[in-house]
Amino acid sequence: LQPMSYPDLVQKIAARKISAFSVDLIPRITRAQRMDVLSSMSSIAGYKAVLLAGSAFGKLIPMMTTAAGTLPPAKCLILGAGVAGLQAIATAKRLGASVEAFDTRPAVKEQVKSLGAEFVELDLGHEQAEDAGGYAKELSAEFYKKEKELIHQHVKGADIVITTALIPGKKAPVLITAEMVKDMKKGSVIVDMAVEQGGNCELSKVGQDVVEHGVTIIGATNLPATVPIHASLSYAKNMNNFLFHLYVNKELKLDLNDEITKGALVTHKGEIVNPKVKEIVTKGGTT
Repeated sequence: LQPMSYPDLVQKIAARKISAFSVDLIPRITRAQRMDVLSSMSSIAGYKAVLLAGSAFGKLIPMMTTAAGTLPPAKCLILGAGVAGLQAIATAKRLGASVEAFDTRPAVKEQVKSLGAEFVELDLGHEQAEDAGGYAKELSAEFYKKEKELIHQHVKGADIVITTALIPGKKAPVLITAEMVKDMKKGSVIVDMAVEQGGNCELSKVGQDVVEHGVTIIGATNLPATVPIHASLSYAKNMNNFLFHLYVNKELKLDLNDEITKGALVTHKGEIVNPKVKEIVTKGGTT
């Protein structure tokens, strides 16, 4: 449903008094893991993003010793260590890349390190980088300035950059500027997984591969659809679990006190009931 991106649709659904759910709003809690569609699809997308980058990269990814000498491993930088980012890290490591990852949330540091990657850290001061649901949130202008300076240092040495940074209900933050791309090594590859929400790279274009300053920038869209069998199986299982959660003895029972039901419910009895969606709709959509 993506209600934060399509406020007009949400209003039309509410006007028809339809009880509508958005599976991408299912809260990230232990009880809801088996029905978390967003995590399932993000994991598949993170995996496929690395394979896309590898196909566009003109060198081998792992270190390889040949009769002609030793070839160094590709240096891979992952921006954003949510579900997609963590899967991208794991996939790049399995392919033999030297991997480092950046995220504004210090809490993910141990997860990154457990996958064998280096964590690029930025001092947040007193700012909190995530909301109560565990998602990244907007921070101050001063923070974003420091963030870009740090990222600039690391993209210059990267062969492959995978960007996954999203803020629910907002445009994706621009993490890689045109100036940064200009400073990257020729032959490097960027896969922008946030391109449909505005993009993490200033030069990326939706659904297109572009080359700027010798750097290939892939505006990756709907990556789960490129792995249709496993994506469909995962989606179906998640949806089955969600429907079983909503039904009791084959009857629809909407428990509005239940955290999962309440979190995913967007419209009910002619009203927009999700606070975050209501705020976005009032403002007129993603900003």
